[in-house]
Amino acid sequence: MLCSKVQLFSLSFFAAQDYGYIQTTSTDVLKNFIQTEAVITKPFSLFDLSSVGLFGAETQQSKVAPSTAASRPVLSSRHEQGLKNEIFLDVIERLMVVIGSNGTLMKADIQGELRLKNFFQNCPEMRIGLTEELCIGKSELRGYGTTVRVDECRFHESVKLDEFESHRILKVNPSQGELTLMQYQVSDDIPSALPFHLFPTVERDTSSNRLRIYLKLRCDLPPKSQAVNVRVYLPIPKGVISLSQELSSPDQVAELQPNTRSVQWVIPRMGGGSQLSALFKLEIPRLSSAALLEIGPVSMAFELPMHTCSGLQIRFLRFPTVQPSAPHRWVRYVTHSDSYTIRL
Repeated sequence: MLCSKVQLFSLSFFAAQDYGYIQTTSTDVLKNFIQTEAVITKPFSLFDLSSVGLFGAETQQSKVAPSTAASRPVLSSRHEQGLKNEIFLDVIERLMVVIGSNGTLMKADIQGELRLKNFFQNCPEMRIGLTEELCIGKSELRGYGTTVRVDECRFHESVKLDEFESHRILKVNPSQGELTLMQYQVSDDIPSALPFHLFPTVERDTSSNRLRIYLKLRCDLPPKSQAVNVRVYLPIPKGVISLSQELSSPDQVAELQPNTRSVQWVIPRMGGGSQLSALFKLEIPRLSSAALLEIGPVSMAFELPMHTCSGLQIRFLRFPTVQPSAPHRWVRYVTHSDSYTIRL
């Protein structure tokens, strides 16, 4: 109880300061800054794609998790539903790409991590096998298969690496909760093809003060892969008063966003090897040649479930001895765009 009073006093003390100077010490004023009512948050599943995007993002972005969500324990929702013996190993990659106006790749970086989520009580030591052909640095060569190269990697202090150099095996004895086992980076040399290529065409109609922008988007993922929650943001000149559109499929949506002076093209799902197109007709009074310079660059946001751009794979997730109640083990892969820019 004493600790709670001290915390409340600290909150009220800082709320009553202005640039380090105390403004008031009146209890009648300070009590207005003390909020003691609990805020109940609704638990959600991070990978429920039917209503929630990957990593907890709402598919329509209509709701935002409260600021306290980052400090909530991983096991809170599990205790409400009954604790399950499950272990999740997530391979998460963030892609940063810049493509020039001529289609050449100017910059490509991958920031990746192996994140372990353990709901298994008294978990024994686990052995995690990575791709055997994993090379760290440009000078190292391993194996005879397709090489998976990363420029650098870092491990959590609890990870044992005595079998990593010889067999690319990580050993860890995790407690319940969430743990980032490994972080890695790939710079300027992505082994796989880029997930998207955009082919734009811009035409100016001087007689009607209209601008025609045709976009053809090609998904270069493998045929069995797909991208979800794809969004294309196209900056447009100021002064646009109307937008008409022709989209290649009925599930697509495009809208003009005057506040950001851009057109947003939304594609819920796009399979590997497919192509989609959009034609935008913009009406701009007093259209000038200088207005064409305000078009672009295009930026994209998307998620690639069950796909990694680095090629890193998990070979196995094992326990050294047979467990009487072995947990369910799940390995999940996802890549999402951190910054994907295409210059026009």
